[in-house]
Amino acid sequence: MFEGFDSPCATTDPVFTAPSDIFSKISPNEFSDLLAIGTVRKYEKGEFIYRAGDPGMNVYFLRAGRVKIYQNSTLGREVILWFCFPGEIFGLTEVVHGAGRAVNAQTCERAEVLCIARSQFKDYLETHSAASFVIMQALACRMRVLGDMLVNLIDDDVNSRIVKLMLRLSACHGTRVGNEVHLNIRMTHQEIADMVGTARQTVTKVLSELKLRGLLSIENHRIRIRSQELLNGHSRSS
Repeated sequence: MFEGFDSPCATTDPVFTAPSDIFSKISPNEFSDLLAIGTVRKYEKGEFIYRAGDPGMNVYFLRAGRVKIYQNSTLGREVILWFCFPGEIFGLTEVVHGAGRAVNAQTCERAEVLCIARSQFKDYLETHSAASFVIMQALACRMRVLGDMLVNLIDDDVNSRIVKLMLRLSACHGTRVGNEVHLNIRMTHQEIADMVGTARQTVTKVLSELKLRGLLSIENHRIRIRSQELLNGHSRSS
């Protein structure tokens, strides 16, 4: 059922860190200067930080919580492009060229956001070259992930797409505990489905089969990958 494939995450083990966590990668002075030009805003679960069509006048850094960035298909279905986690930047694309928002940003849980006006953020980038490079690296990583996801949608069946998503999340947001990798995020089956382009029922079926084979376990919406075989990207049906 699960054909062999080369996992983009197999080569990133043993470093299980979030490459786009900007807060952890800039100096204390750069971080203080960033906080000084921003306004902290708090949102409840399910609130929109912005919607498609809104003016793109601010850039955002997530300080706490989780935010999904998504578009609506012509059939009204959510297509999740990525999730933002604490320390990550979002809302930058439209700020660069001053156009309206092309995507939605909605909280998945209670969240705290640092909001920075376009003009102030531009000045910050011009005077903080080290932070600018870190932000560029984060955006390059995000583009690479989105590119991989697009190729996966074309080349892979749904089973492989789900497994590869688990591997990408493990590389960026996982913690190794013995022979297991614990994902430090909560995701619903519907959210996984919206990221890989399938139905929630299909995700439930695939994850159940992986659990039966002892390759992973799920507790309170948190996934634990228990198989080195799966982490190496070579999961095969018995």
